[in-house]
Amino acid sequence: MLSGLLYNAADAELTNERLRTRLLLKEFNSTGENYEARRKQVLKKLIPNAGSEFVVQSPFYCDYGTNIYAGNKVFFNFNCVVLDVMPVSIGSNTLIGPNVQIYTATHPMDYKERALGLEFAKPVTIGTDVWIGGSTVICPGVTIGDRCVIGAGSVVIKDIPAGFFAAGNPCRVIREIT
Repeated sequence: MLSGLLYNAADAELTNERLRTRLLLKEFNSTGENYEARRKQVLKKLIPNAGSEFVVQSPFYCDYGTNIYAGNKVFFNFNCVVLDVMPVSIGSNTLIGPNVQIYTATHPMDYKERALGLEFAKPVTIGTDVWIGGSTVICPGVTIGDRCVIGAGSVVIKDIPAGFFAAGNPCRVIREIT
């Protein structure tokens, strides 16, 4: 799976890892006594590869959590989804708007392979000092460079070079940011 080759998502080990994640997400996304302190503990278990001042608003959803690598001062707003079958690397000082979806998982174009339940993944990289507008979808294999701003509602299917404002469906570079 992590090598980018076809794999079976119904594999027992992967299923158990996702179950572990679902249980942590259920706890993270619910409220109760000692809410903030407990949420921070659960978030550290869920996403152990995050830097300081990592903030995630609930609800939040992911496949594994352990494949999310976040720098310092990364913020996820409400209702984000990260399908972290492969690494999702997010640089420091990055803001992720509400309803943003980041996908590494994808499926074969060949219907026979899909019918077998096979899938594969490509990593996603988001640079430092990036702002991803709400309801953006980031597709497998995409790299978004440092200092970029991605407009709300964009569907990012190709790499965006550092220092640009990009938006649309499909997302395209609009102008350089000074």
